Amino acid sequence: MLTILGFAMIATFLALIMTKKMSPIAALVLIPALFCVAVGKGAHLGDYVIDGVSSLAPTAAMLMFAIVYFGVMIDVGLFDPVVRGILRFCKADPMRVVVGTAVLAAIVSLDGDGSTTFMITVSAMYPLYKRLGMSLVVMTGVAAMANGVMNTVPWGGPTARAATALKLDAADIFVPMIPALLVGLLGVLGLAYLLGLRERRRLGALRLDEESVETKETVLVGAGTGAGGGGLEKRPVAGGGGADDVDNDRDDRDGGDGGDDDGDLLKGLDPNRPTLRPRLYWFNALLTGTLITAMILELLPIPVLFLLGAALALSVNYPRLPDQKARIAAHADNVLNVSGMVFAAAVFTGVLQGTGMVDHMAGWLVDTVPEGLGPHMALVTGVLSLPLTYFMSNDGFYFGVLPVLAEAGAAHGVTPLEMARASLVGQPLHMSSPLVPAVYVLVGMARVEFGDHTRFVVKWAALTCLLILAAGILFGTI
Repeated sequence: MLTILGFAMIATFLALIMTKKMSPIAALVLIPALFCVAVGKGAHLGDYVIDGVSSLAPTAAMLMFAIVYFGVMIDVGLFDPVVRGILRFCKADPMRVVVGTAVLAAIVSLDGDGSTTFMITVSAMYPLYKRLGMSLVVMTGVAAMANGVMNTVPWGGPTARAATALKLDAADIFVPMIPALLVGLLGVLGLAYLLGLRERRRLGALRLDEESVETKETVLVGAGTGAGGGGLEKRPVAGGGGADDVDNDRDDRDGGDGGDDDGDLLKGLDPNRPTLRPRLYWFNALLTGTLITAMILELLPIPVLFLLGAALALSVNYPRLPDQKARIAAHADNVLNVSGMVFAAAVFTGVLQGTGMVDHMAGWLVDTVPEGLGPHMALVTGVLSLPLTYFMSNDGFYFGVLPVLAEAGAAHGVTPLEMARASLVGQPLHMSSPLVPAVYVLVGMARVEFGDHTRFVVKWAALTCLLILAAGILFGTI
């Protein structure tokens, strides 16, 4: 019964957010609460929620101060050279923009932290997507998939968890998987190229005019799938020397506040904005480099690092108290949205784990594997990693499910190393899971509805996972 209710809870949640019948925060809270009562454990709901909140509180704190930190870095102009460099490379070509998004996300992902990757990628690319009128779900989808492939680096989390769970060396797991992961990364780049071509066909020939190009919010789910442009209209801008103004209409989901925020973000390319601190550029670059290095070396817990970094960045760049308050207020929207989503997700994960649903679901999936597939348990594990890492946390999968699968594989002569490598296959899809806090940073900063992102990315991410699995089998590492 718990297995059925667990799958029903997940299916209900996904259906409601993808059809936009409920907001993600409301669905993350109300749906698990309802199902907790349905399984007869409503009296323990408080304990489950507190356990979930306690486990995710450090993540929420990290995201809050990380958003403030990188928001300040955007304000002071740290990423302006990156944006200008991408502009020069892309030359207002949507295909180059999408490929550039994948490359940037993959490079930044080397720090091993998804939230940082998404904040830097969106900060650099959002103004460009807005000015060209490109689909923002293409940006979020490509960034999530590139980060998912790179998330398998030993310091990124999944590989370390697999090594710990099966008592293996992380290098023995990761190094042989590099060729297959490179194939997956090339697949993401190839997909970015194709999606970029579709965006190019949809938008036509464009060129940027810093003075005259103005855009509204753009969230066109069909843009990357060959569907219609969703009301896309190109027209000459008066006095713009023939430049195209891409105007996209959509429902105002932010209660009328989104326009101001978008205007602020579009000023990220304004070389005369008052928040710039050009004399402190190298200080900010050194501070950011030091912060990322400290994260990789794990000198301090990540929430502590971002707390210190945000306080230092504000104090040095904006020594006057009113200026500090203004910068914090400017990014309060993102902070509240993302941290609220994380705490709401804590209700979902707390109920899923506390009621035992996740254990019963995992056990059912393992038991349904036919006996004849025993010698192919690595392949089975690779396939199962897609839904399992999407519907549960990495901790739940690697410490709860993988050891059971590995035992089943060992009985048929499949080595733990093969099982561990196969377990990494689902990460490109996992990074868009509603249980991953970082994805809320991605969609929040990009002003994309989580349901839109999910509908767009799931099929492409699953295809990327299967490509990595096929490459791993072909190269003999799985």
